[in-house]
Amino acid sequence: MINSENERFERGLALLRQVSGTQHPAVLDSLADIAPDLARYTVEFGYGDILSRPGLALPLRQLATVAALAALGNAAPQLRFHIDGALNVGWTREQIVETLIHVCVYAGFPASLNALAVAREAFEARPDAPAVPPAPPAEGDRYARGEATLAAVDGHAGEQVIAALRDIAPDLGRYIIEFSFGDIYSRPGLDLKSREIATVAMCTALGTVRPQLKVHIHGLLNVGGTETEVVEVITQMAGYAGFPAALNAIGAAREVFADRRAAREGDHPVDPADQGADHRAGRE
Repeated sequence: MINSENERFERGLALLRQVSGTQHPAVLDSLADIAPDLARYTVEFGYGDILSRPGLALPLRQLATVAALAALGNAAPQLRFHIDGALNVGWTREQIVETLIHVCVYAGFPASLNALAVAREAFEARPDAPAVPPAPPAEGDRYARGEATLAAVDGHAGEQVIAALRDIAPDLGRYIIEFSFGDIYSRPGLDLKSREIATVAMCTALGTVRPQLKVHIHGLLNVGGTETEVVEVITQMAGYAGFPAALNAIGAAREVFADRRAAREGDHPVDPADQGADHRAGRE
């Protein structure tokens, strides 16, 4: 009978093979001459312990990883691997591109542009994957479209967002509505739950945006995500952004869950759009 360590490795290797699309993933050889134990930890812990957990579907895990690596902007080889992995587990080119466009809202245009260059390389090596069709032109007023999308994600948040910025940067509030939600979130290539999974992953990995992370934990729960899925996305980020980032994000999640629980039990009404100091600190 194999021991528990071998069980972890074999479980991780089976999942890594599924993601990589090959029977002998490159990580096993690429570190053999310098840090073979790190390769083993990658398989045992990264895949055998974390990615094999049942609380989040594998395609959503890949989406979270792609978004986080793109936002961090410092791991192009790993981003390329996980873009290939996203294709291998069922995401389309269009959905991957939408994820990388979505990154610009939280990590800036350079992060999106660099990630799309990596995606282009991955797509060129995969002629079997269908091309990305152009998105149809958006209809209606950008501001109205953004308000409606923001309401779908954050409840009655539009007025609070604008009010929080009106005394110092009203144009920034307008850009959040028009661009972030009117232009980006409203695009048809990715559903709102997937966008919020990606956003929670990015905010966790970046590690510097606790107020916005809390808002988007609320947002993920508002668009059909579960507390378990929130915890799984954050836990997974320990492998890509480090344990401190994951621990800090779990602290934010604990506060969000407690607020929502109190609201359900009638202790005090909580509007996800109004998180006191967190809300006034700024949000997207």
